[in-house]
Amino acid sequence: MSSESTAFLLPFLDPHAWGAAVPPWAKVPGIGTAPASSTPAGWPATGAAGGPLGEYLLDSWQRSILFLDILRQRSNAQAEMTSRPQATVLSFGHDVLMSGRALPRPINYSLSRIVPPPGLEVDPRKRPVVVVDPRAGQGPGIGGFKAESEIGEALRNGHPVYFIGFAAMPEPEQTFLDVVEGQVAFFERIAELHPDAPPPFAIGNCQAGYQTLMVAMLRPDLFGPCMVAGSPMSYWQGERGKNPMRYSGGLLGGSWLTAMVSDLGKGKFDGTWLILNFDNLNPANWLWGKQYDVYAAVESEGQRYLEFEKWWGDFITLNGAEIQFLVDEFFIGDKLARNEVRSTDGRIFDLRNISSPVIVFTSLGDNISPPPQTLGWILDLYRDVDDIRAEGRTIVYCMNQKVGHLAIFVSAKVGAKEDEEMVRLMDVIDCLPPGLYELIIEPATEAETQAADAGPKSPWHSRFEARSLDDIRAYGRNSVEDDRAFAAVRRLSEINHSLYRTFLQPTVRALATPQFAEFLFRANPLRASYTLFADTNPVMKGVAKAAEEVAKARKSAPADNPFLVAEKFASDQISAALDAFREARDQWVEKTFFAIYGAPALQGLLGLNLDEKVRQLPANSPQKEAFRAGKIAEFRARLGEGGFSAALVRAALYVISAVRTMDENAARSLNEARQRLTQLSLEEFKALVREQFYILLLEREAAVEAIADLVTDPAQRQELADTVASIAAADGSYTLAERQRVERLAALLSVAVPKAPVLVLAADKSASDGIRQMAPANTN
Repeated sequence: MSSESTAFLLPFLDPHAWGAAVPPWAKVPGIGTAPASSTPAGWPATGAAGGPLGEYLLDSWQRSILFLDILRQRSNAQAEMTSRPQATVLSFGHDVLMSGRALPRPINYSLSRIVPPPGLEVDPRKRPVVVVDPRAGQGPGIGGFKAESEIGEALRNGHPVYFIGFAAMPEPEQTFLDVVEGQVAFFERIAELHPDAPPPFAIGNCQAGYQTLMVAMLRPDLFGPCMVAGSPMSYWQGERGKNPMRYSGGLLGGSWLTAMVSDLGKGKFDGTWLILNFDNLNPANWLWGKQYDVYAAVESEGQRYLEFEKWWGDFITLNGAEIQFLVDEFFIGDKLARNEVRSTDGRIFDLRNISSPVIVFTSLGDNISPPPQTLGWILDLYRDVDDIRAEGRTIVYCMNQKVGHLAIFVSAKVGAKEDEEMVRLMDVIDCLPPGLYELIIEPATEAETQAADAGPKSPWHSRFEARSLDDIRAYGRNSVEDDRAFAAVRRLSEINHSLYRTFLQPTVRALATPQFAEFLFRANPLRASYTLFADTNPVMKGVAKAAEEVAKARKSAPADNPFLVAEKFASDQISAALDAFREARDQWVEKTFFAIYGAPALQGLLGLNLDEKVRQLPANSPQKEAFRAGKIAEFRARLGEGGFSAALVRAALYVISAVRTMDENAARSLNEARQRLTQLSLEEFKALVREQFYILLLEREAAVEAIADLVTDPAQRQELADTVASIAAADGSYTLAERQRVERLAALLSVAVPKAPVLVLAADKSASDGIRQMAPANTN
């Protein structure tokens, strides 16, 4: 080997070279440059002699060292978080009020009170807000990860806030139903702490969404509005060409593999496998993009990356029985929305039992819990919107157009928009008439902001638009043939799981020693990607010191450096190639799934060729039908009862329903009228709104005519007409339909027509009959 070649290789062969301030290439003749007096001793200058290549090599070397140090910090943070029994990434102080370990059936959950930051005060008489964090692989705290979050917005609006989190390890013998039934005690404790406040606004993120709704199904009296964010409940549903994650169970042959992984872990299931499933959905981001974005902008992106990875790498463990229940009953069984899941004492979990409004926050960009899965339960349970109304239920959904699954919980933009509006409007939503609505959030005009009530000013203006079930179907729904294929997965999974338990499970459990379980735990590829770069790895010795030296002498290449441009182009090509792989893989997965489970031969072997319906609406019990008939008779009998309060609510609903939209200003104006003109509490007002809505629904013409009989005093009649007109025009304008109904109301009351505001005939506020007769033939 020539002396020149040896001189070239020596810097790279030096075991300490990568940890030094001087990059190896700087010592190579013809590439490095002479030291400059303005740089540390031994550090190469990057002037004209180095040229663009020298600038780029110096920049990339420095970024490599700094990026390696970021990976080191990430790994150390992961090791520190997972070493604690109950770590959290909450950015708010909190006091533990109640531990689930003290319950008759111990669980690893706890109830905490959020301590308001300095400068913020909460009113114990306001509705409490309870945030329940998802236990789907990572530790707790994501709902309060940032100041602009569900917790942050609730505190800013003066609400007491509570947090339900969990420990990294489950309690021995803990089951999923133990967790659901045990959390009833948490909400009972909150009710005791706030006897003068309305029932709490519960927020469940992802997995905690359906878990929280199950708690509300058991004890609906403990709950106010319930918001589920990115939470799947109709697990089979989706669209062809999208949502490939729903095919995973079928291609694995069902849930037997889940059982085997738990058996190999000595009855414990490593939540890291769940995170790998999420990562695998987008290999371009997981394998390349997320890391390259940090490497490319190491100074600006490093801290943000570390903050997120602190939670993403906080791995937790589940009992094998817990994850087996979730997979069998929910993900493969799809039983929740079909009333096939029972509590430990035999009660059916029926979503229709929840008496408070249910708010669904979902996104078109969510490929983990897409809209067909987050909204599909509405189609599973109700025939039409009149069926929802007949049950006395209010369902509101809010659709984000682009954010991904995690952004629903962690995005500061989501926190400052959707989360803020959900919290701000919780009492408005609680008083909405029964039905299905979409919450539309738009930037507020300057006039709307200035006219807002005292308190925190919102930059947003919201309205609730009436929707039909066809609007839900438009987001995607399985065909009958698709549902039959998923039903085939369900039956084959039961067979394979039974075969595994009979023939393989005893052997697997005998071979799974504690040492082998620990080895599998540490050898998990995602876990290893953290421990590889931790300080416990001797190879990482010296990285921190090298990064410190590099930071002092940092010199970035200009953005137009041709080599830097080429690097970014190469990165884009790598991402594009991984995206192409993902698209090809997803297409293959979908085609393979339906080729196997859509095959008539397999379906015949599984008994699915007998023309049976694989998905049908759960039937109402005779008791529920009798109760519904009794309530209808009761509402009709109260047509001429109620006095001024009933007349005010009935007249307001009659006028507002002309456009099938409830503007937030109209809702607030109606509530202000309730406080000013009636003696009704919020709960009494809520009940009156539902009662008068039903009366209008059943006997609209007779109900409107009867308003004059409810108010006989001329002064009260004029006040009623003026108040209803101001409610309808709370956003500053009438529509033609609203104006016509105000005029009819004035004629019925024999009073002067209230002064008309500016008349608006917008396309989105066209006249329509918002309150319709309840009829089985309704096609919504």
